[in-house]
Amino acid sequence: MTDDTTKNGPDATAADAAADAAAYVENEIAQQEPAQPDPIELLKAENGELRDRYLRLAAEMDNLRRRTEREVKDAKSYSVAGFARDMLAVSDNLRRALDAISPETKAAADAGLSTLIEGVEMTERAMLSALERHGVRKLEPVGQKFDPNFHQAMFEVPNPDVPNNTVVQVVQAGFTIGERVLRPAMVGVAKGGPKPAEAETNSVFDEKDA
Repeated sequence: MTDDTTKNGPDATAADAAADAAAYVENEIAQQEPAQPDPIELLKAENGELRDRYLRLAAEMDNLRRRTEREVKDAKSYSVAGFARDMLAVSDNLRRALDAISPETKAAADAGLSTLIEGVEMTERAMLSALERHGVRKLEPVGQKFDPNFHQAMFEVPNPDVPNNTVVQVVQAGFTIGERVLRPAMVGVAKGGPKPAEAETNSVFDEKDA
């Protein structure tokens, strides 16, 4: 048998068929097996996920820190609110005692009574000063526009000389603690005067006329 017969005979055909079959099987296996991900891409994805987790955690910790600081500040500012409110009742009684003394009585008072009056006044000032050191401040609403957030209207006073809803009298002093109202001021408000906007407009016209 010659070499050409060997190459082109049945054995050659069988060998080619076997090679084609092997190549087909390898191709099918390659297509069925999932492609292996790139390790670098996996590391990049993991790094991005860890970075997002870190940023979220940092934001949550920052919010927690701010909330804690605010709660601690509020606790320091308003923890004495109940005690301060009770002390205001004492201060009110001291003020009532002083207001009950007429100017004539003060003028004619002897040394003992004058000393007593002075002692009550000093006690009232010392109490208000101590409350102020703890953030309790007295409202001074006379002449201001009535504000229901800080004032409680008790009556109206006919007074055309001041704008309507202007506080003209304080029946009981009001106080704030921090940014909150500890006790609203009980006040009397003006009725019958021009509205604030009208008063401002009239004053501008008066200046022009002058």
